[in-house]
Amino acid sequence: MKEFLVRGVSGLVYIALVIISMFSSRDWFMGLFVILAIITLREFLRLIHLKSYLAYLLLFVGLFFLSYRVFDINAVYLLLILSCFVNLFLLKDVLWTSKIPMFEKKKYITVIFYLISGFIFLTRIPYIDDVFIPKVLVGVFFLVWSNDSFAYMIGKTFGKHKLLERISPKKTVEGFLGGMLGALIASFIIFKYTNSYSLTNWIMMALIVSVFGTIGDLIQSKFKRQAGVKDSGVLMPGHGGLFDRLDSIIYASPFVYAYLEIFNHVS
Repeated sequence: MKEFLVRGVSGLVYIALVIISMFSSRDWFMGLFVILAIITLREFLRLIHLKSYLAYLLLFVGLFFLSYRVFDINAVYLLLILSCFVNLFLLKDVLWTSKIPMFEKKKYITVIFYLISGFIFLTRIPYIDDVFIPKVLVGVFFLVWSNDSFAYMIGKTFGKHKLLERISPKKTVEGFLGGMLGALIASFIIFKYTNSYSLTNWIMMALIVSVFGTIGDLIQSKFKRQAGVKDSGVLMPGHGGLFDRLDSIIYASPFVYAYLEIFNHVS
């Protein structure tokens, strides 16, 4: 019970900061997510044993020129394709290899196309026809939080069948299905109180978040297992580091953004 309360309080503080920044202004929103990205990148670099000031420079350049002020939308699409490819390659490494290959050159590939690009597309999601609509990203975060919360509660209460025990012993099939149910319930609530997308679109995003968010969590678990640590950091009591909290949305964001771009162009 105490663990649940600690997780709940720290989670609520984090959620409040995110939502307040989104509805304050675009600049406040970008400012907060730059800070979140720096902290997460720092935790990730420590996890993969890479010391690099270049990584921080690439983060600033990427967020400024591909999210805040896009110099060429085709560059965004190229990054999207490469990011989805690298993320799927990370999934392959989780399923079929004993270790994620993390040599020096591949460390930079994951830093750029997995983590940095995850933040770039996360901050691109609230843009519809170049108009900043924060409630879209709030909706996506609500899907992620619902998925994580239901997965945690149902998995802890009813979980019996392991999802991928060699990577994450605590994750269960029941928890995964419970998380998906929570995300689907959240999609109905979001649709009811927003008019940004149809119910079908929110259901599709709920499924994307649930599936790819779980994959992202498993990938981060494998990174931590290889590094020999339990958490990526200690910033958030009950959750670990910020990377522990954002791993799902970082991995899922390129796929959510790809779906929204395809839908917006087709419609």
